[in-house]
Amino acid sequence: MGSIYKRGEVFWIKYYRYGKPHRESAKSDKESEAKRLLKRREGEIAEGKIPTIYFDRIRFEQLAEDFLTDYRINDKKSLVRAERSVNHLKQAFERCRITDITTPRIKAYIQKRIDEGMENGTINRELAALKRIMNLGAEQTPPKVDKIPHIPMLQENNVRKGFFEHGDFLALREALPDYLKGFVTFAYKTGWRVSEIENLTWSQVDLDNGVVRLDVGSTKNNEGRTVYIDQELISVLTTLREKRKEQKKILPWVFTNKSGTDRIKEFRKSWEKGCEDAEIGKRLFHDFRRTAVRNMVRAGVPERVVMMVSGHKTRNIFERYNIVSDTDLKLAAQKQETYLQAQMGTVSGTVTQIEKKKGQTSEI
Repeated sequence: MGSIYKRGEVFWIKYYRYGKPHRESAKSDKESEAKRLLKRREGEIAEGKIPTIYFDRIRFEQLAEDFLTDYRINDKKSLVRAERSVNHLKQAFERCRITDITTPRIKAYIQKRIDEGMENGTINRELAALKRIMNLGAEQTPPKVDKIPHIPMLQENNVRKGFFEHGDFLALREALPDYLKGFVTFAYKTGWRVSEIENLTWSQVDLDNGVVRLDVGSTKNNEGRTVYIDQELISVLTTLREKRKEQKKILPWVFTNKSGTDRIKEFRKSWEKGCEDAEIGKRLFHDFRRTAVRNMVRAGVPERVVMMVSGHKTRNIFERYNIVSDTDLKLAAQKQETYLQAQMGTVSGTVTQIEKKKGQTSEI
């Protein structure tokens, strides 16, 4: 049985779990509060639960590190995105007890990110990371999380319409640092995901035959891909390989960072500055993916082949990318206008012929 005692003006409780005594402050000078706390603790132990006090000791950063460790040991491809989400979550929840992460506090975080101008999709990725962090804590033995709070998700529109017209692409490439020029050219031509290009290694490149391969398990859908590249990309990769040979340290990655010491990982600031200098407005790197799909379809490449190049596994996802741009809509309007003018010309000619025949009949 547990007991209640006093330290100064504050009541404390003592209870046993697996024969081991535990002491906890009731944080009150009222005996009735201490009795209620002791009863709650003894009830938790009787039900086989871990007393809540143990969960009060768990901090957010402990669970966040467990979350990232899970990504690393399972070799998940979205590790960089997970690390980015954790960094944002830490700004609000670092050194926070896990029991203090409640739904109202999560909503306050959502409002803060909205006020910072973040898109709903970006916020949802961070909330999904938080939910996974909490679930992993609850699944551990012994568990580190007792109750998982409700984490509301925002409504988002998955259909995006960003495209690069060729002139916009050329302007952006010219405005970007040299180490990113080949990187964006490859994205513009192939429509590959940014992570696939970042992790591309020379062992996957066959310049003699103009082929680039993605190994099975290295893509989002875990399927391998083989892509034949054009002369411009062959020239880009050949130049990069020659520069790499001049370096003392040979790196496995095709595209490296500004210092040439590692693969390209984070280039957000350079990207935003490039878009601003090129005067093309706010753009997403993922717009290259939609652009490549649309350009190949426009060029008459069979859609099944386009899906093999870009790595789209299902038809419905592919159709979300193969959407029209404002330029396509303008062209449609111009074609309709030309057609209608031709029809008007045909009708006018027919009316003239009828009037001539009427005139000839009157003369007779």
